[in-house]
Amino acid sequence: MPPKRAESIFFHHQPPHRRAATPVQMRSPLLALALSISLLSPALAQQRAPLAFVSNEGSRDITVINTATNRVVVTIPVGVRPRGIQASPDGRRVYVALSDEHPGSTSRGDAIAVIDVASRRVVARYAAGSDPEQFAVTPDGTRLYASNEDAGTASATDLRTGRVLATLVVGIEPEGVAASPDGRWIYVTAETSNTVSVIDARTNRVVNNILADLRPRATAFSPDGARAFVTNEVSGTLVVVDTRTQQVLRSVELERGEGKPVGVVVSPDGARVYVANGLASVVTVLDARTLRQVARVPVARRPWGIAITRDGRRVYTACGLANEVDVIDTATNRVVARVAVGQRPWGVALTR
Repeated sequence: MPPKRAESIFFHHQPPHRRAATPVQMRSPLLALALSISLLSPALAQQRAPLAFVSNEGSRDITVINTATNRVVVTIPVGVRPRGIQASPDGRRVYVALSDEHPGSTSRGDAIAVIDVASRRVVARYAAGSDPEQFAVTPDGTRLYASNEDAGTASATDLRTGRVLATLVVGIEPEGVAASPDGRWIYVTAETSNTVSVIDARTNRVVNNILADLRPRATAFSPDGARAFVTNEVSGTLVVVDTRTQQVLRSVELERGEGKPVGVVVSPDGARVYVANGLASVVTVLDARTLRQVARVPVARRPWGIAITRDGRRVYTACGLANEVDVIDTATNRVVARVAVGQRPWGVALTR
C-alpha cells in the first residue's frame, strides 16, 4: 500500500481555519525549550562549577577563579597577610588564616576570616590563637584546628560559636594541619622539632609525637584514612605514616632531595599523590601504593599550596614567585591553564 501524502494526514476534510497544527508547529515549543536549555547549559555549568580561592600573601587579598573557565571572577581584599585557606565541607564558606606581619599594628590580624561563597564577602572573623598559619576544618564542619607558629601551640575553635575550645602544646614552630577523613585525628607538623603531633579530636589532647624528616610542612590523608603523607622541605622527602600504629612506614626522596616540597594532596580515588616541590618548580606525581614516581609536571616558580578537584580531573597549585596558579590535567599530567592572580599566591582551596 503506497504511503499517504503528509497533507492527507493533517488537512483532509478540514476547513482552512480549523486545520490541525503542522508537525513543525506542534514541536516548536519543545524545540524552543530544548534550544533554550542548550544555550543555558554552558552558563549553568559555569555557575555550578567549583571555585578556586587563592590566598595572596603579598597583595593581601583572595583571588577567586571559576574552574569551568579558569578565569578570575573577583578579588577579595582581607587587609592583612593571608596564608592557609580551606573550604567548609559543604562548600558554602571558605576560611582563611590571617596574621599581622607588623607587631603593634592596629590592623585586625591574627584571625580566621570567613568568606561567604555566595556573596564572596568576608562575613566574620574568628579567634584562633596567635599567628595562625595553617589549619584544618573537621569533616563535620563544626571545628577548626589552627597552628600557632610563634607560640608552639594548636588552637581548636568551635565554628558554631567562634569560641576557642582548647589550646594545645605541640612541636616547635607548628605549620601544617590536617584532619583525618573520619575526623578522629588531627596531625600538626612542626618545622623546628621535625615532628608531627597527633591530636585526638574526641578529647582535644595530644596523644603522640611522630618523628618525621627535616622540616615537615604539610600532611594529606588517604581517602580511607589508613595513611598520612607528610612533606619535609629541608630533607626533600615525603614521609608515609601508618595512621593505625602512628609509625613511619617509609621515607621517599623527591627531586633527588632538592625539591623543597611543601603542599601535598591525594586523589579522591586514593591512587595518586601530588606533591608541590617549591624549589624545583615541579609537581611530582606518585603512585600512592608503591610510592613510585608516575610523572613529573613542570610548573611556574615556587609551587606551594595545592588542591585537587572533587572528580580528580584537575590539580591547582599556587606558584608564589610567578604570581599565578597553574592547572594540571591529571589524565595527561600537563599544565592546561595558567591563571594570573595576586602577589605571592600561597594556598588554594576548592569549593565543591
